[in-house]
Amino acid sequence: MTQPWPAPYHPDPITARQVIPGSKSMTNRAYILTALAEGPSRIVGALRSRDTDLMQSALESMGVRFTTERIGDEVDIHVQPGALGGGTVDCGLAGTVMRFVPPVAAFADSAVLFDGDEQARLRPMSTILDALRGLGVTVAGDTLPFTVQGTGSAPGGTVEIDASASSQFVSGLLLSAARFDHGVTVVHTGGSLPSQPHIEMTVEMLEAAGVDVAQERRAEHQSWTVQPGPIAGRTWVIEPDLSNATPFLAAAAVTGGTVTIPHWPTATTQAGDAIRGILENMGARVELVADGPSYSLEVTGPSDGLQGITIDMSDIGELTPTVAALATRARTESVLTGIAHLRGHETDRLAALTAEINALGGNCEELPDGIRITPSPLHGGLWHSYADHRMATAGAIIGLTTQGVEVENIETTSKTLPGFADMWTGMVNG
Repeated sequence: MTQPWPAPYHPDPITARQVIPGSKSMTNRAYILTALAEGPSRIVGALRSRDTDLMQSALESMGVRFTTERIGDEVDIHVQPGALGGGTVDCGLAGTVMRFVPPVAAFADSAVLFDGDEQARLRPMSTILDALRGLGVTVAGDTLPFTVQGTGSAPGGTVEIDASASSQFVSGLLLSAARFDHGVTVVHTGGSLPSQPHIEMTVEMLEAAGVDVAQERRAEHQSWTVQPGPIAGRTWVIEPDLSNATPFLAAAAVTGGTVTIPHWPTATTQAGDAIRGILENMGARVELVADGPSYSLEVTGPSDGLQGITIDMSDIGELTPTVAALATRARTESVLTGIAHLRGHETDRLAALTAEINALGGNCEELPDGIRITPSPLHGGLWHSYADHRMATAGAIIGLTTQGVEVENIETTSKTLPGFADMWTGMVNG
């Protein structure tokens, strides 16, 4: 069993410039679109992590060819699509693999078996599998492991789903929709739809690949219609993963230091961009500064401590562990709501955050759709990660100003950010 990682303790102001690898969300969407494209594609600055490697392996098992080229610190992926065959897909714990790849498997020439980590077998899957059945695809099973019986084509049509548990159900259907004979219309009929920026990213990338997407939003439902047609091969340039940048920016906020992230996009659909407003509302100074041909984001934490925050995080749930860690160091109460869907992520993040914060002496209360954190002195102890990369990074943030915090299984961060522990230590040591 791996020994716990002693989180570096550094309550004094941290000053650092931190380069962040590419976006997992953009990389995995680009992988799907290039696998289904009419011609070859190139992905510039692709993230290499467990989740993206699982996506590449899943598509390779069905016959897509990937060639990796390293140019300095940058990774280019050349993708050669072709006729898809049957195979076996290991989803690991990657929600994008288990929700984005099954629609692709409908266009294989034979069966594709899906399985994953033991914890992944608990994640909700019936929404997208039932949707595929409604679009004319044969599927055996309702959770991992399951089998999609590819036949090389599928009718498509209109399907109604409740995607309130995950926006990935919508994105997964839309990414492959142009390959269905009649296209696909996805109608969301459930409650609040979480993580809207991820759907916006999907639509923007589809349109960049020449796919016709129409969106409609009414009081009773939202819908997206994708017309059948070709998906263009092209060059995709991947932005830095802004959600992975948030722990490093949080380090500046909790220590009163300054952290700079280069190549921050001035316009983006990434949910992580919302950290700018969150940190400002908590008292940090946040600036986009010109940095050569691009911009850097510079965050300086307040010298007199952070303010608490009350915020609906339904669109930006993936930032919850970072914001919760910040809230434990604030001078006033914080209430994070709109995140009931986090109970179905890598772990039940609401229960996990509550348990771990309270175990270190904090005061965190689980709410029906969120958490309330009241300031309370923390002490050292073991912070469990629950095989959840964002839980692990939250423990690292808390450890900066709480002596004696040890993070269990820090290597779970390799899911989206391999080498996190070394990057974090390097930042702390200057």
